[in-house]
Amino acid sequence: MIELAVYNGQGKEVEKLSLAEERLGGEVKKALLKEAVLMYEANKRVGTACTKTKAEVHGSGRKPWAQKHTGRARAGTVRSPLWRKGGVVFGPKPRDYSYQIPKKAKKAALHSALLGKLLDGEVTVVDRLELDAPRTKKMVQLLKTLGIHESCLVVAKDDNHALWKSVRNIPGMALMPASQLNAYEVLRRKRLLITKDQLSSIQ
Repeated sequence: MIELAVYNGQGKEVEKLSLAEERLGGEVKKALLKEAVLMYEANKRVGTACTKTKAEVHGSGRKPWAQKHTGRARAGTVRSPLWRKGGVVFGPKPRDYSYQIPKKAKKAALHSALLGKLLDGEVTVVDRLELDAPRTKKMVQLLKTLGIHESCLVVAKDDNHALWKSVRNIPGMALMPASQLNAYEVLRRKRLLITKDQLSSIQ
């Protein structure tokens, strides 16, 4: 059983939460986390690298010189891969690197990532996280009060535009709702700041 303190906007503890490890898979599945991270990284690849083969590069199809009696090496085309400005052999072509793992595996990977953060003490829970107006200074002050000095992922409702604008200008910070959360985003940043209601919606 994991005990979590819930803080208010002033950094004071207001209540305690108990979370059973079994609800998040019971253990951190490192192999599954690796599989999930590789998938998310592959899905980010643009895949636009492209080279020209000897059929595509500029140049005549004429044989440069006679096959025999010139004393020079044999040559059939100026577009040969052996020649300067010739084509590329087995070079990259535009391709789609994206693939998917099963939905259950994605969910299990997210649970493992969250469990790892919880066991390492890198999760901070707050009762609510709302701002009346966009103020980056207030958000920075709140993070200092909560003892968060590293990169951090804030998990809160995305309908609070003031909070969104306050977070986006802080280096190393990101904001997203629990519905969009995945293992990759959790692992990318050192700390996790999450509201009580969003934590309960993940389980």
